[in-house]
Amino acid sequence: MGEPKSAAVARRVKRKMVVIGDGACGKTCLLQTFQDGQFPGDNRYIPTVFDVCIKDVEHRGHSVEVELWDTAGQEDYDRLRPLSYPEASVVVVCFAVDDVESLGNVVEKWVPEAQEHAPRARIVLAALKTDLRTDPQTVEHMRRIHGRQPLDFEDGSRLARSLDVPYVECSAKLNVNVRHVFETSIALVVSDKDFDEPTPHCCLIL
Repeated sequence: MGEPKSAAVARRVKRKMVVIGDGACGKTCLLQTFQDGQFPGDNRYIPTVFDVCIKDVEHRGHSVEVELWDTAGQEDYDRLRPLSYPEASVVVVCFAVDDVESLGNVVEKWVPEAQEHAPRARIVLAALKTDLRTDPQTVEHMRRIHGRQPLDFEDGSRLARSLDVPYVECSAKLNVNVRHVFETSIALVVSDKDFDEPTPHCCLIL
């Protein structure tokens, strides 16, 4: 006789997450820090076209397999980017705290694009590069160019409330709240019942 069978393994849950936002707002560094657990060492900016990776995200003690799509924010790729949206479960719309225009584009460009190409996906608003709020050079640049401080928590949360979407913040460089971005996003599209084993079909023999 063989070994007794162990209890059935919980159902494998998979979701697709697309990360969008202006070019150079920090999307790729966010994803690489989440993947590798540390900020990428090469600071050269190389625009992404498409990059896809698989990463497990914890949800209530369960592991969710997440397909992460990094996208290009430049206008040159506006025709290609819609190819990333099909079957997306959640779209993370990003802006950088040192870029006022990137916040404005959330409303002008990114949310409308997500709603058009992924109408059933949930949306999360994410502020990136929060470490720059206390960076002297950034603070001085923002004061000189925009006459203001870097974008703060209230700037982002106010916009999130107007859009009726969750709001998260993180610093990939300091690896602060990076996991929170993904865990919050996945929690929107996963429930405990997703992990239940399918009910076996019974066969009645007369």
